[in-house]
Amino acid sequence: MFIQTESTPNPATLKFLPGQPVLGTGTADFPAPEAAAASPLARRIFAVEGVTAVFLGSDFVTVTKAEGVEWQHIKPAILGAVMEHYQSGAPAIEGARADAHQAHDAVHDGPDGEIVRQIKALLDSRVRPAVAQDGGDITFHGFDRGVVYLHMKGACAGCPSSTLTLKMGIENLLRHYIPEVTEVRPVAA
Repeated sequence: MFIQTESTPNPATLKFLPGQPVLGTGTADFPAPEAAAASPLARRIFAVEGVTAVFLGSDFVTVTKAEGVEWQHIKPAILGAVMEHYQSGAPAIEGARADAHQAHDAVHDGPDGEIVRQIKALLDSRVRPAVAQDGGDITFHGFDRGVVYLHMKGACAGCPSSTLTLKMGIENLLRHYIPEVTEVRPVAA
């Protein structure tokens, strides 16, 4: 098994590409070891000292390291953990709990329902593919009085350029196509 790695815009995060499906569809965010109970893959990676977060995508794993930890010291152990996982035949997420970890956008009905559908369509078609290339994901959390609330995950969470991505990229895109959007703001999980 050959696992490729790619850098991300976030220097604390590295993207691992095992060359086969990780989740297939959806994403799963494990911002701390305690959150990884349902994921044998994330548990193996968290066993590597210095790992602070794990994010699973369709065909990639994004790992965030602690400040002061060097990639050259932990990358071989992470590669070994990913390889061990695939050799074990265990799923990335166990049983019925797998559905609970899939990323879901917030539901928003009411008078702004059509605007929200347009926002979600643009996020799905134009934003998520680009964010996934950088090892992350973005979920819709709400729309209120012209303000779109989004949550950034994976490599995008805590990335120095995430504010620029939200303001200059996503906000400009949404404002261009949907005049009712006036601003985009990040939200914490």
